[in-house]
Amino acid sequence: MPSPDEFALIRSWTAGRQSAERLALAGVKTGIGDDAAVVSPEQGHDLLLAMDTMVEEIHFLPETMEDADIGYKALAANVSDIAAMGGKPLHALISVSVPSAWGPERMASLYDGFYECADQYGIAVVGGDTTVSRRHLVVAVTLTGAVPSGRAVTRSGASPDEIVFVTGPVGLSAGGLYGMLPPGEGGRVPPFPPERLVRAHRKPVPSVSAGRILADEGWATSLNDVSDGLASEAWEIAESSGVTLVLHENRLPLSGELAAYASACRMDPLEWMLYGGEDYVLLGTAERRNAEAIQTRFRAEGLPFFVIGETESGSPGVYLDSQDPGRARKPIAKRGYNHFTKG
Repeated sequence: MPSPDEFALIRSWTAGRQSAERLALAGVKTGIGDDAAVVSPEQGHDLLLAMDTMVEEIHFLPETMEDADIGYKALAANVSDIAAMGGKPLHALISVSVPSAWGPERMASLYDGFYECADQYGIAVVGGDTTVSRRHLVVAVTLTGAVPSGRAVTRSGASPDEIVFVTGPVGLSAGGLYGMLPPGEGGRVPPFPPERLVRAHRKPVPSVSAGRILADEGWATSLNDVSDGLASEAWEIAESSGVTLVLHENRLPLSGELAAYASACRMDPLEWMLYGGEDYVLLGTAERRNAEAIQTRFRAEGLPFFVIGETESGSPGVYLDSQDPGRARKPIAKRGYNHFTKG
């Protein structure tokens, strides 16, 4: 139980950060300051619940993240989970276990990151908990969301002969992290990554608008957010839906910055794209007849959309097709990128 001084610190980090009008728009009746928050769910919607935990030296390193970035990313990871169901994020509960080395100023920066992300996506921060950790910072966030009743998109709805798509480039976060990690024993020091790659790792942009359009229009038959890597998320859809996913190497969205940086690091960008993770774009499937309508709508909204493959009948699996006559279709391993090693 926090002491009175700790209550004062918590108030300094949270009080007045969001206006009464913003909280009311999110259906908040009682927010921070009581034993529990009171919120009013949206009528005609299903409630979504997501939770994610970040542990220092497991999910992030102080060498690669500013304090505010940690708060931002902890909430953004949950926002992406809500987006992957086609929902709108609403209310956040934030629990922080703080090591003694962290003073009030660093905690204030951490909460700056929480509220920056919350304000960006219209989220009301309605409570949480603060306790002491012996050594490492631990951040756990619970996020609610809403989706029109019956419109939530799961991983299990894909069928054969559908398109496979992503809502943005992949591999940027992994490339940024690679260049910011301390060099391994005997390892060469890579050049510092371009700003776009650094920002992709520190402040990812969940595809909330894309997810809501895909759910509202009934276009997506399955969705998953790319948190553990494109290969891992594709396997999750394949296994949940009972289909085969075939990805085309030449259709994967490779950014120019990532290609140039991978070349400078003597790395294969495909490794980062397939196994990197933490891009928080959406991977999904849709009926072929809707592909043109989706592309037209996304283009009008200024949102990226890339068709990268198709589904087939057969045993669950994921394959990469190089479309090179001399190279056979090859299976993609079901694994995620090891974030804390250099290749």
